[in-house]
Amino acid sequence: MASLRQQIATTALTLTKYRDLMKRMQENRPHDDLTIVKKAYDYSLKYHDGQTRASGEPYLVHPLEVALVLAEMKMDPVAVAAGLLHDSVEDTSVTVVDIRKEFGEQVAHIVEGVTKISKIDFATREEQQAENLRKMMLAMVDDIRVVLIKLADRLHNMRTLEHLPPERQHKIAEETLEIYAPIAHRLGMGKIRGELEDLGFRFLDPVGYEQVETAVNARRKQGEAFLAKMEQIITDNLKEAGIQARVESRIKRLFSIHKKLQKQHIAVDQVYDLCAMRVITRSLQDCYAVLGIIHNLWRPVPGRIKDFIAMPRPNFYQSLHTSVITDDGTPFEIQIRTEEMHKMAEEGIAAHWKYKDGPVSAQDEQRLAWLRQVVEWQRDVSDPNEFLSTLKVDLYPEEVYTFTPKGKVVVLPRDATPIDFAYTIHTEVGHTCVGAKVNGRMVPLRHKLHSGDIVEILTQPGHKPSRDWLGLVKSSRSRNKIKHWLNVHQRERAIEIGKKLIEKEARKYRIALKEIKDEDLMKVASGYGLGRAEDLMAGIGYGKYSARQVLARLLPAGATPTIAGDIEAEGLTSEPGAIASVVRRVFGDHNAITVRGQGDMLVYRARCCNPIRGEGIVGYITRGKGVAVHSVNCPNVTNLLYEPERKIDVEWARDDSTPTSYPVKLTVYCDDRFGMLKNITGVIGDAKSNIRNIAAHTANSQASVEIVLDIGDLKHLEQIIAGLRKIPGVHEVQRLQKI
Repeated sequence: MASLRQQIATTALTLTKYRDLMKRMQENRPHDDLTIVKKAYDYSLKYHDGQTRASGEPYLVHPLEVALVLAEMKMDPVAVAAGLLHDSVEDTSVTVVDIRKEFGEQVAHIVEGVTKISKIDFATREEQQAENLRKMMLAMVDDIRVVLIKLADRLHNMRTLEHLPPERQHKIAEETLEIYAPIAHRLGMGKIRGELEDLGFRFLDPVGYEQVETAVNARRKQGEAFLAKMEQIITDNLKEAGIQARVESRIKRLFSIHKKLQKQHIAVDQVYDLCAMRVITRSLQDCYAVLGIIHNLWRPVPGRIKDFIAMPRPNFYQSLHTSVITDDGTPFEIQIRTEEMHKMAEEGIAAHWKYKDGPVSAQDEQRLAWLRQVVEWQRDVSDPNEFLSTLKVDLYPEEVYTFTPKGKVVVLPRDATPIDFAYTIHTEVGHTCVGAKVNGRMVPLRHKLHSGDIVEILTQPGHKPSRDWLGLVKSSRSRNKIKHWLNVHQRERAIEIGKKLIEKEARKYRIALKEIKDEDLMKVASGYGLGRAEDLMAGIGYGKYSARQVLARLLPAGATPTIAGDIEAEGLTSEPGAIASVVRRVFGDHNAITVRGQGDMLVYRARCCNPIRGEGIVGYITRGKGVAVHSVNCPNVTNLLYEPERKIDVEWARDDSTPTSYPVKLTVYCDDRFGMLKNITGVIGDAKSNIRNIAAHTANSQASVEIVLDIGDLKHLEQIIAGLRKIPGVHEVQRLQKI
């Protein structure tokens, strides 16, 4: 009986959601034939029957919610049908061929693009994530509906994330903030981006989220009363001037506030644009007229007037922004835009897209051009970590608007340098760049460009890029072009060095390199997992493989006993599958890191990031210094690994019986109040950590406390940071990589 009641309740729930979906579709697209949507619902109902989600709800609720999000975006029936079917290939017995037969080529193509590739066995989670995203990017270029369904899917998953284990919550929330929210931003979808960011923040940093939410809620009533008063003043003045417009007000989103607090190390009551208003007008002329009226009413804040109408953002966001101060000294922000601009700001590419009736908008074509460029740049990046880090750079908004001497606008990432500008103009201009003039004055290549700068690049034929440039550039285009050039030229040199080293070693056996058969070299290369003998020589040249170790695998049976004895003494055998004994010396670290399958290598923790046990790590072979071990999040890793041959797998040793501690530097940004230092040291003491050094700096009722303490592993560090964040008056806790 209970089972029957549950079945009836389940059917009622899914039917209600289906009716909501059809109602929304009819409202938004009254002239469309919705037969395909009904058919997709019936099909999903049949194949997802009996399946449940982690929340206990029937699985069909998820595709229905995804379809509803798509309907709210005013998507066409094909996209909504694909949304209803998006999990059927992965989670049921249905195949893409079945979908194509039942629903046609378009729906099948979209579902195939959305379907995850979890059936492929990847070595690491990073590889799987990178491959999923790469596939999604390629599918997006072909049909933008793929990414809109992925965003709707992610949005509903984030809304129901509390039903998953904490570790899964953390990973999904992190991926949402790093990849999906920025994709929504680049596609101009402000509404979805905002919700994804707030949900990601809530699960990734619950303590920080609660603190910001509490602080905002304490000011909400006062803020809403203030906004209502300002709204009335603006409405009355617009009516008096004969301008037709509607006025909206809002409290800034929690994640935006959090980012501002982190960046500026301030308290919530110092956020000047906590309260914001929008004036949505009928025409472009009215936008500028409204700006004039507002500046007559209140004093504008210098430097806070931004005209994104004349100079749209790279995601085609258009608006006038101004911050003003009222007579009683309260600052607030006002955005002014037309109805069309407002629609584009909220919905982005979903507002005017290819599959709606009418011509393709030029803006949508430009958005897809950006996407095609990203896919093109990433096509040759094989390393998953590099792919993810450069993709993240591509997704973040570009904010600096510069000009060529002829007045052409060049949009660059924040803190971009003349080298970025040069590579944006042309690859060859970048390679041969020797200097730059900004606004008529010579500047060094590390100079940071600002909006409005007129940049002239000086070139010299035959000039070559420098490896140091990787530390200066901000755009992934520049970085990839420099890496490619360095990789090609460094590889040639490495192959040459590798041949010389193996020749030198072979001379001890009175063997010339040309006497060694190509097939024998290929066998050894295969033993190292390489495809060509050239790759083996490059590996020797980079220092990844020992020339002596390689030669030991090539030695003929009658090798001189003395030499063979030398080789044996070094822990090598002539057995192709043998692994050399590893020399592991870790600075201040009791053999905590091992190198997988390599011998004769000195191993040390890189000083730039000081990785601690439990963190993801990556090894980089240096010339003459052994293997430098970096945290995977180290900002230097992306720059160092332009030579993939130098990357080596490293791992934390499993034997952790000997207690090890690592010095870690934290900065705590907090209120300057009585007892704060006592609270901070109390949390550290409770976590059984030793403080090596502590220093406090105060200014304007705010303080920053720098602490160097001994940490056992990543969990120990996370426990201390979480404890510090719970202290009343603490705004942010940051780990400084360099000590």
